Amino acid sequence: MSPGGGVDFMARLYGQKVSEVLKQPVVVDNRPGATGTIAMQLVARATPDGYTAVVISVADLIIAALSDGRGVDPTKDFAPVSKLGTTPLALAIHPSLNVATLADFIALARKQSGKILYASGGTGGIQHLATELFKREAKIDLAHVPYKGTGPGVIDLLAGHVQVMLTSPAAVLPHIKAGRLRGLAIMGKARSPTAPDIPTFTESGLPGVELGVWYGVLAPARTPPAIVDKLAQAIATAGRMPDVREKITSSGAEPVQSTPADFAVFLRNEREKLLKIGRDVDIRID
Repeated sequence: MSPGGGVDFMARLYGQKVSEVLKQPVVVDNRPGATGTIAMQLVARATPDGYTAVVISVADLIIAALSDGRGVDPTKDFAPVSKLGTTPLALAIHPSLNVATLADFIALARKQSGKILYASGGTGGIQHLATELFKREAKIDLAHVPYKGTGPGVIDLLAGHVQVMLTSPAAVLPHIKAGRLRGLAIMGKARSPTAPDIPTFTESGLPGVELGVWYGVLAPARTPPAIVDKLAQAIATAGRMPDVREKITSSGAEPVQSTPADFAVFLRNEREKLLKIGRDVDIRID
């Protein structure tokens, strides 16, 4: 993981609190490179004694699912411990489209099939896959314009060079509040506390549009279940602390913990969903 990103933020926040819970020092060791594969390989080969773990995000699962099995696979090569948090994705549009609801946007997109441009932070990323999922569920066609990161995509969305972007609320909410963009829908089972005025996709009639950024912890495979459970319980305790919840919420994410068994099921289901989207639109990661 690289310093300063979402994975780093979650690792340092939870690491400090888990250290307090277990009364053991927790060291966060950034090992960037090969889009996270270096860190994951290191942990996959580590002694399964509970002293080494890795914080991952949905990006790591995307790479494993869409890169023809190269590298390490979060669903096969590790012992799932717990989720840490999630960040729902929000659908933002340029005001020039002159629509106020998701239903209106879908109707417009059907009239202008393939002509409305959507931005993503790069081919094969979560924004790309999530928008393709939205297209499939809504039965519309939008033209993909990939950028080298979220920032450049948002800049062009504000300028009207592209008209749509499905991204983290933190990237677009300031512009929505300022009237420079419009928020039409957000993923999640309930409205986000950071964007209570934006309805969910489920509220808007598209319950199948459910994909977002998430973070979790994996231990080396063959780590004894008792140790995995102890780590999961410590994470759950840390996640209930008010200051942890406040810091995660203020970052635009939501604190979410899970049992090892639930996280394992989630990873398998998420992998299948990502694989299906990737196959439907022929996305491969080299």
